[in-house]
Amino acid sequence: MLWTCRVLCSQAGSSAGGWKPLSFDGGAFHLKGTGELTRALLVLRLCAWPPLVTHGLALQAWSQRLLGSQLSGALLRASIYGQFVAGETTEEVRGCVQQLQSLGLRPLLAVPTEEEPDSAVKTGEAWYEGNLSAMLRCVDLSRGLLESPGPTGNILMQLKITALMSTRLCKELTSRVRRPGGSLELSPERLAEAMDSGRDLQVSCLNVEQTRHLQASLSRLHRVVQHARAQHVRLLVDAEYTSLNPALSLLVAALATRWNSPREGGPWVWNTYQAYLKDTYEQLRRDAEAADRAGLAFGVKLVRGAYLDKEREVARLQGTEDPTQPDYKATSQSYSRCLELMLTQVSHRGPMCPLMVASHNEDSVHQATKRYEVGDWEIGGQRVVDMEQGEGHMWELGIPLDGPVCFGQLLGMCDHVSLALGQAGYAVYKSIPYGSLEEVIPYLIRRAQENQSVLRGARREQELLSQELRRRLLGRGLR
Repeated sequence: MLWTCRVLCSQAGSSAGGWKPLSFDGGAFHLKGTGELTRALLVLRLCAWPPLVTHGLALQAWSQRLLGSQLSGALLRASIYGQFVAGETTEEVRGCVQQLQSLGLRPLLAVPTEEEPDSAVKTGEAWYEGNLSAMLRCVDLSRGLLESPGPTGNILMQLKITALMSTRLCKELTSRVRRPGGSLELSPERLAEAMDSGRDLQVSCLNVEQTRHLQASLSRLHRVVQHARAQHVRLLVDAEYTSLNPALSLLVAALATRWNSPREGGPWVWNTYQAYLKDTYEQLRRDAEAADRAGLAFGVKLVRGAYLDKEREVARLQGTEDPTQPDYKATSQSYSRCLELMLTQVSHRGPMCPLMVASHNEDSVHQATKRYEVGDWEIGGQRVVDMEQGEGHMWELGIPLDGPVCFGQLLGMCDHVSLALGQAGYAVYKSIPYGSLEEVIPYLIRRAQENQSVLRGARREQELLSQELRRRLLGRGLR
């Protein structure tokens, strides 16, 4: 299918000589209050201190014993919780989302519920059923917060499959999928048929208990996507460890077979690809081609990845090849190649191939926006720009601001990039956990432990925050 674009004049300044890069110099901080900026600076500096992150759970327990739950909770709400969490009640979450919308940003809600790999505590179908209820409520909340969708018409929400299925079973499925030829019993089509029909699934490579849990897990996944489809909420499935990802991709492929067809208005289920893994580019290319051949929509969230240290440690202990890129430069090159591949896919397939550029890296965002241009998209009609003639970034490819490419960052981080993008008219989502202190703080600490390199790399944001605060203080002094 040939996509064409009537290129219009935009902030990118095509009439003035082409694309001009956005400025991520902190100028957009004028949209935020001094108290917000001060808290952000203090919290980011604290989170960049490795001992605090490494021993976060122990420090939280110690503060509760020393200060009491009420005072300890108040300090957390005024600092880390207030910086990275939308709130606990629907009213608090709604207030956070309305503030984001006033800044040109959009919510990407995340339920802070998951199973730690090989956990012996969180077992039993009742725990997973409870998580299912939380996911369904999150779908309703995502829809209720945005009764009038933004320009892209997309309401997005994160989905963590291991909140609905045991990591042990995921590892077992991964081992089966990785074997030469895989298991025909575990094809996406067969799993999709089992989800859709609700009939018992017979899998000879699994024992009775595993088969029963797989059947229940497929039912839970189907119910979440079915409800999300009815509420017009699109689900972005999180990637996890390499010991789990092949199983997660199998399940996403099964869901895509059912829910990502053009007649469903898909994609309702997107997959996440981690550029810090060596095989990601080839996997992404194969999956994109397979979706195209099958006539399925193909939604992608592209990230660098958060489990680098753990993946390397597991490979060392097991004596296996390290699955990760050798260094940060190689990871950035991998991200750039994957981004290039997906932008070309978007230019050919349009809304059938939406992409979230989920990155805090300014270079990656600049790479993405370089070929960005405001325009009218249409199928057929007069051929103005031939998408098959060029490859590269969004401005040069003529992908419009309200087209199928969006950006994603974490709530409370990278605001100098998010705000600049949002004010320029790009679709920008902030990943937003919500819930009680007891639910969210352990989740935040675990995420911080997984993202220590990102937190340490936020020095530029801290410098920009310091500059803006000094400017305001000196300005007041002069007045």
